[in-house]
Amino acid sequence: MKTIGVDVGGTFTDLALCDVGNGEVVIHKVATTPHDPSEGVVQGVREVCARAGTEPGEIAYVFHGTTTATNAVLENKLARAGMITNAGFRDILHIGRHQRVEHYSIRQELPWQSRPPIARRHRKTVAGRLVPPTGAELVPLDEAGVGRAAEELKAEGVEAVAICFLFSFLNPAHEERARAIVEAVMPEAFVTTSSSVSPQFREFERFTTAALAAAIGPKVRRYIANLESALARLGVTGELRIMASNGGAATARMVSEKPALTLLSGLAAGVLGGRWVGERMDRHDLITLDIGGTSADISLIREGRFAETDARSTALAGFPLLLPMIDVHTIGAGGGSIAHLDRGGAFRVGPRSAGAVPGPAAYGKGGDAPTVTDAHVVLGHLDPEDFVAGDLRLDPEAAVRVVGDLAGRLGLPLHEAAEGILTVLNANMANAIRSRTVQKGLDPRGFALMAMGGAGPLHGAAVAQMLAIPEVIVPPYPGITSALGLLTTDLKYDAIRTQFQVSDSLDIARLTEGFAAMEAELAGLFSADRVPAERVRTTRTGDLRYLGQGYELSIDFPSGALDAAGLDAVWRSFHDRHAAEYGHAFPGSPIEIVNIRVAGTGLLRKLPGLAAPAGGSLDAAELRRGRCLFRIGGRLTPCDTPFYRREALPVGAAVAGPAIIVQQDSTTLVPPGARAGVHPSGSLVITLGDAA
Repeated sequence: MKTIGVDVGGTFTDLALCDVGNGEVVIHKVATTPHDPSEGVVQGVREVCARAGTEPGEIAYVFHGTTTATNAVLENKLARAGMITNAGFRDILHIGRHQRVEHYSIRQELPWQSRPPIARRHRKTVAGRLVPPTGAELVPLDEAGVGRAAEELKAEGVEAVAICFLFSFLNPAHEERARAIVEAVMPEAFVTTSSSVSPQFREFERFTTAALAAAIGPKVRRYIANLESALARLGVTGELRIMASNGGAATARMVSEKPALTLLSGLAAGVLGGRWVGERMDRHDLITLDIGGTSADISLIREGRFAETDARSTALAGFPLLLPMIDVHTIGAGGGSIAHLDRGGAFRVGPRSAGAVPGPAAYGKGGDAPTVTDAHVVLGHLDPEDFVAGDLRLDPEAAVRVVGDLAGRLGLPLHEAAEGILTVLNANMANAIRSRTVQKGLDPRGFALMAMGGAGPLHGAAVAQMLAIPEVIVPPYPGITSALGLLTTDLKYDAIRTQFQVSDSLDIARLTEGFAAMEAELAGLFSADRVPAERVRTTRTGDLRYLGQGYELSIDFPSGALDAAGLDAVWRSFHDRHAAEYGHAFPGSPIEIVNIRVAGTGLLRKLPGLAAPAGGSLDAAELRRGRCLFRIGGRLTPCDTPFYRREALPVGAAVAGPAIIVQQDSTTLVPPGARAGVHPSGSLVITLGDAA
């Protein structure tokens, strides 16, 4: 069986075509087409099939990580959307919560006020009210009012409608009836409900999540339809699967119905790819550092499990979200990040990026700003004749020109300015990792750093040195690890219910019934996707807190019938987790269950491993030697540096730094004092010495 993973980045679209039977992989990169990412995807699929000698009709699955939803929110390019909500609650989207996002700022921007996903004039209200604790009807739904609101929205040219009623997480009846009325009036519109997107309490976050789901719905639906049609015209008959933010894949049908699943689609695949690489090396505690052309994405994997966001920290472009997502921290730091002086004269690198067009000056496409890639070219770290396997020839003179202009403004020599660009960028990434480790009570020295992305292997060793991390892992295909990660995933759907209960007055039957209902719901979804029941796995978790607290921690629950002994283990786990997270616990205090969750996984055939590296000898792998500059003992020092072809390196070979290791999709920098070796799994392992 042959599958393709396609990951769309800010600069390149990465592809991996894999034969699942023997682990053979053919990789390819094409320029991202920002005006319509599907064009780059289809071009890449066509070209990678040609490289592999494979007909498009032989492809069983195309797994795709898409940035369509993410970019629509980040760039505020949303559909004209409307909302129907309870009378008197038109402005929930505007008011938000009483907490200040920035406690001490008097000029902070609140995105839900400055750029709301649904304009106030498109928010309509109707009579109807459900009340807690059961969702009983207090005021009947004004169905005629819903119809009038839909007619008004249709006349206003609205493309999508979010239906958001109070306490719909307890009883979705009013929302579902309103949806039916709106769809009858506006059959061409995208219609969603807050209870179908995120059936849990916290009305502001639930309404915002539903509003964003509506505002991205038409664009995501069109993108998926266009991509399916284009792949069909190419001759691809296999199924299209879309990466979801929760670390699993979803069918194209599911994503078209629930586009919010993809709000962080592209970022999740890199974490999965990093975990998969680590598993083949028996490394289960990892910091993944995925550096592309525009951004650096950071995530933690502990004991083989990736972290998920919580209600306090899940957000996109400042908008709070209530959705299961892999916890990925993103900063504006990549190969295309632009070095500049800010208005105060301070030296900055990023977050602005040269992107795919025009790209760094060294790309020769009209770029005129100094970027991180240009700095590497000036310092000799990149081979102008062998960049992206020779598919792109670099222009060293252009790089020298733009970095030289910046050096003049800084009053520094050319090479000091170039090295300064890298130092600032590396410090930004190291600080971002500290915020996810040291500031949360975790010691980064207990992790290995997984350097991924096109630019990750160039910076991994330097960032690790700043954090005293002893080991850097560079995957076999670092530049397309996200695309490979797509080939290691399964179908994954989540169900959630808000169910307030307290440990000292627990209704075990009600709790068991809630979990069973969600498991049945997920079984229906997998059945619709033709996944046999024997290939479905479910796991249970709950959002727990001490009674009176404002936020929760996610704790595992046992499967099957619940009893007092099993729940005692849950309470102990919560106390332990609370102590680890906050430094203290209250074992005698009652614990409140807020939400219960079930994650369902439909097992798919996936990439079992990669073909073992063939290698040869160290001498045969050496391409040439060049003059590269590195900081040694506080001084920028020119070094006679060997350049190696990665695929020719033998397993177990020890490459002493300084060295540059080149391959089709990335370049690895081994600094002075470090050593690199090829692991039997095909990954490079860089060990860092004190002299580096």
